[in-house]
Amino acid sequence: MASIFKTLTSNDVTSTKTLLHEAIPITGTIVSGTYADNNIKTYGHGMFVSVYDYPYLSSSANHIFDMSAGYSTHSEMSATHTGTNMQDKKINMYNMMAQVLVGFDMTGTLERFDQDGDIAAGGTKLDNCLFFNFARLLSKDEIQKGTVQLSFDTGGTYASPTQNVTLTDVGAATSSKVNSPAGEYGILYKDGSADLANALGLVYYQAGVVVLTSSLFDAATSMDPTNNDNMSDMMVSASIDTITQAVRHRTRNIQFNNTTELNSTVYFCRANNNDFNYSSNPTYVTGSKIMVKNVAADQPQTYPTTVGLYGADNELLAVAKLSEPIKKTPASELTLRVRLDY
Repeated sequence: MASIFKTLTSNDVTSTKTLLHEAIPITGTIVSGTYADNNIKTYGHGMFVSVYDYPYLSSSANHIFDMSAGYSTHSEMSATHTGTNMQDKKINMYNMMAQVLVGFDMTGTLERFDQDGDIAAGGTKLDNCLFFNFARLLSKDEIQKGTVQLSFDTGGTYASPTQNVTLTDVGAATSSKVNSPAGEYGILYKDGSADLANALGLVYYQAGVVVLTSSLFDAATSMDPTNNDNMSDMMVSASIDTITQAVRHRTRNIQFNNTTELNSTVYFCRANNNDFNYSSNPTYVTGSKIMVKNVAADQPQTYPTTVGLYGADNELLAVAKLSEPIKKTPASELTLRVRLDY
């Protein structure tokens, strides 16, 4: 009868990793305009807003990212806010994001977002920040380094925004930072120049989070249509919902490539010339005679259609199907490549 099991050796098994990338474009018209803000979900807690690619009450809507704003207790704004409750929320939002993305120093003190990523060296800190937290649906396993672009209108008035600025993580493919508890991150520069004077934010690739300094919009004379505030005034006196509305109105384009890490184990299932030439199916023989042969001198033959992978106790763990049956005889050998993705 047939050989039912064949043990795989270390030479028959190998592992591979494949990185798949997908381009993700988010136009400013989706963020603010196309759906008259019906795709923007606000919450009673007022801590952040959620942006969808379609009116969020629709069953076909997909959550694409959250937006929020906050500042550090080291910011001059923390001492001038007139609304204590909103001040607490903005500080809490900053602290929460800093805990996850920057961490604590050796004394247990919360670190702050650093302009150049060299946290230990001190330098300029980003104390007044805007946060974009992208959904896992978009960023997948991580954002691909060197592909991030964010365009904003950073000047003029709310009704007539001007001065388009594009931020990119130029050079991050080879020089990303690794001193974050959330993984790797890169610096966002304007004008495509990796000059510290142009550093206006950070992008955390595995976390799928972009952190921008609110000073990006300091050139704008009006951020809000109601009270004509500039960004510094809004960070102090406006609600987080109002701040995000102003930023959404000035968003032109956001794009990046995501990354899906596909891990695979490849099993080379080898059927030598004297292997698997008989079937274990009871209908294959009758009265000890092979039913598929008309002449006794003919070679036996089988047509494999399936490969089963078994555990140490011969329990079936996985099944692979061939696209079509393959003829197997003592005069032929087969090597079937079975790929298990996870």
